[in-house]
Amino acid sequence: MKVLLVYPRYPDTFWSFRHALRIAGKKANFPPLGLLTVAAMLPQEWDKKLVDMNVIPLSDKDIRWADYVFISAMVVQRDSVREVIGRCKAFGTKIVAGGPLFFSEYEYFEEVDHLVLGEAEVTLPPFLEDLEKGYAKHIYTSKERPDITKTPLPLWSLLDMKKYSSTSIQYSRGCPYNCEFCDIIILNGNVPRTKSKEQTIAELDALYNRGWRDSIFVVDDNFIGNKRKLKKEILPAIIEWQKERKYPSPLFTEASINLADDEELMKLMGEAGFDMVFIGIETTNEESLAECNKNQNRGRDLVASVKKIQNHGFQVQGGFILGFDSDPVSIFKSQINFIQKSGIVTAMVGLLNAPPGTRLYERLKKENRILEGISGDNTDCSMNFIPKMDRETLINGYKDIMATIYSPKEYYKRVKIFLKEYRPKKKKKLSQLQSWHLRAFIRSMWFLGVRDRERVYYWRFFISTLLKRPRHFPLSISLAVYGFHFRQVVSKYI
Repeated sequence: MKVLLVYPRYPDTFWSFRHALRIAGKKANFPPLGLLTVAAMLPQEWDKKLVDMNVIPLSDKDIRWADYVFISAMVVQRDSVREVIGRCKAFGTKIVAGGPLFFSEYEYFEEVDHLVLGEAEVTLPPFLEDLEKGYAKHIYTSKERPDITKTPLPLWSLLDMKKYSSTSIQYSRGCPYNCEFCDIIILNGNVPRTKSKEQTIAELDALYNRGWRDSIFVVDDNFIGNKRKLKKEILPAIIEWQKERKYPSPLFTEASINLADDEELMKLMGEAGFDMVFIGIETTNEESLAECNKNQNRGRDLVASVKKIQNHGFQVQGGFILGFDSDPVSIFKSQINFIQKSGIVTAMVGLLNAPPGTRLYERLKKENRILEGISGDNTDCSMNFIPKMDRETLINGYKDIMATIYSPKEYYKRVKIFLKEYRPKKKKKLSQLQSWHLRAFIRSMWFLGVRDRERVYYWRFFISTLLKRPRHFPLSISLAVYGFHFRQVVSKYI
């Protein structure tokens, strides 16, 4: 059997980091971890190829070569998925599809030969068994939550790792919280399932042995969902692994704001090499937090919590949402003030959408407020429901936030606020400096310091950081490049 694994293109969004990657000389931010893991579950004797369309184009030759094309995708990749399916059908190549897009919209993909939905550890084996017998079904699905201690190592040999700026591993699935708008608990459940420390170290070793020396994203739904196991087993093992290799790779992950409440956990994460964490802040409005059941964020000083995490050596990236029923008109100014004051440099602000299957979707459906399907890109001003706030007021307020926080003046001001709070644990960093970092630095001076019309802000920031905070200069330049990317994306909608 010859199998082609295809990862469709992302559109130009905040999360694509396309403009920053251009400066860095990389093609994509992260590899398709799900497809690489599925590849490792397929029979060893099968011939396998991987095409990440964010890195290389999908050729007709590749499609004709394959007996089956396996596709996995997020909702935001829908347009590219349609293109891939059309091309496969034109050549008569059979398609197997899975992942979040197909899980939530399977009824719209009748042309796909086999839909393997849910978690592959459960649904892929029966499909492979039926395929071998010659009577594979159209849909395979299950509500079972598999034991991920049996999940194999991703098949990294299929990948040209030099094309990526970061890579990724997964330690756990699931989140203990129940936010109304979130589909994570539908996909992966409320009870965090974890891998063993032996698995985690084996995954780090697999990357290290292939020469990887850059950042690694631990792509958990909520990394701190099982604090006890983290503190007793996982983090001590990672600390030992990092120390033995002189900290080859900085780590980053996703977590909830209550990370700020656990000094021991933050200390251990810092020692393990974590230097960045994405946190869902969502909103500054207490009524909106109550509405969406974001109870872990309620009744606390969110700015103080963010700064506490920054003080422990973490850059905090934040997710923010506008469009809750309880949002007052003052929410736009409140969000700007919070983002600036907190020093959250990478602030991913989007309009609320209701993914199918979520409690939010079901509530709005009962209220006859659901509209067309979601785009998956929460920065494109689309919404799939009728908001309580006047839609034009909401969209204009959203655009005003984006225009403000990603203007060069406010953006660089926010970076400086962050750097005042940022106190990373000192580690040996020399081994992490690679030739592409130097090339990226030189290219950043050209793109931001010469070509960009906002270059005066860049040079002021460049000189100020070099003189006042030379230790943080490499990070500062990276954040300047991110700012350039965000401005390009924002300019499309404003």
